[in-house]
Amino acid sequence: MATEKQILANQENSKLSTGPTSEAGVQASSQNNFRHGLAPRHHEVFTFMKDEEPAKFGELVRNLIKEHSPQGETQKILVRRMAESEWLRARAVRLQTDCFTDYDNLNEKRLALFIRYETTHERAFYRALKELQTLRKEKRNTEIGFESQKLKQAAETRAAEALNLKREALEFKKAVVEMKNAANQTKKGVRPPVENSPDGQEMVA
Repeated sequence: MATEKQILANQENSKLSTGPTSEAGVQASSQNNFRHGLAPRHHEVFTFMKDEEPAKFGELVRNLIKEHSPQGETQKILVRRMAESEWLRARAVRLQTDCFTDYDNLNEKRLALFIRYETTHERAFYRALKELQTLRKEKRNTEIGFESQKLKQAAETRAAEALNLKREALEFKKAVVEMKNAANQTKKGVRPPVENSPDGQEMVA
């Protein structure tokens, strides 16, 4: 068991260690835990193995974008997640194949690990695809609902305008009938009704 002095000495020594300072040293240090690359811890940086071509990954992303035409940041993230999951699934398949290069010394535990990662990333791909489809369906339903509401409001407006026109037409017909009746009464010598004005003089109604 370390003594208190040894613990203090270790703590002081650790302060003097700054890790690799050269660019090559930092790069090598960052790859220390990068064994199969099927469980990346930093999703901001997608790491490639030495035998992989980043350009092909870029092509995969572009093809998925062209196929699904993502709208908005969330949909773009889901498409990117699909590309990463498919890339890692394919990597797991290649690593499985490598396990059979020396069949006599087949590492079954390592093979089982790669098979498990293949399944994991395949599920992740379809989960992202399903989320993308659900999100787009909800957006379409919202847009359809909004359009339906607009059409309903427009129909109600047209119905109200038609009702007003109908009322105005009835009032116009009523006024025409009254004018014809008054004209007929005048021709027959019938005086229109007379009302008295406030100063006592007669007024024709």
